[in-house]
Amino acid sequence: MSHIVINRSHHLTLDQSRQAAETLAARLADHYHIHYHWQGDSLHFERSGVSGHIILEPYQVRINARVGFLLLPLKHRLEQEIHRYLDDVFEEPHPA
Repeated sequence: MSHIVINRSHHLTLDQSRQAAETLAARLADHYHIHYHWQGDSLHFERSGVSGHIILEPYQVRINARVGFLLLPLKHRLEQEIHRYLDDVFEEPHPA
């Protein structure tokens, strides 16, 4: 079993970050057939060989995932996709 751990600061409100996490989970569900559900401000996800959660805090998002042995070849790709999405959605605003 291998782990993906990502901690990211952001500028979004809790409601905005919840919406962004929902969009991320929906995108991952489409690509990787992951099932997910909310439990408070934590989004839990799983599929055969992958499970974890996204924890939302004010101005912080934490992602913890466990990738099973059979899906280790997808770990890097999954981690890249998460980072790319976080870069798009949780990036700091540029000064005007």
